[in-house]
Amino acid sequence: MKIILTQEVSGLGTPGDIVEVKNGYGRNYLLPQGFAIQWTKGAEKQVVVIKRARDAREIRDLGQANEVKEQLSGLKVTLIARSGNGGRLFGSITPAEIADAVKAAGGPVLDRRRLELPGHIKTTGSYNVQVKLHPEVTATFPVNVVAAK
Repeated sequence: MKIILTQEVSGLGTPGDIVEVKNGYGRNYLLPQGFAIQWTKGAEKQVVVIKRARDAREIRDLGQANEVKEQLSGLKVTLIARSGNGGRLFGSITPAEIADAVKAAGGPVLDRRRLELPGHIKTTGSYNVQVKLHPEVTATFPVNVVAAK
């Protein structure tokens, strides 16, 4: 089955890529989740629009990715969340909250879809979060989750 990706899918491609996948994977997962659209000649013209939007928000080159990595390495990111006894949070920390906290701490604007959390963050403490800035550059930075007073 030939599809056009609308979002980044790990191990498959980035938005705008035309890929060939097994019928069940495309029909049962990628299409219903909105990660892809069925390939047609008309849809292929939309690829240009998708790629233009991706280029606008993507880090331009390896040099810029390394600059952003340096900015993240010296950053102290702290999230304040409501918690109960023993430091257990009400809910969990999402990638969008971490991206907002990085921006608030004076760091670069990060795409929440590129953040890789070390599992679900449901307790207070310090966590290492990875962000894939470029296919060759991955940055890791600490996030400290503290209880709200």
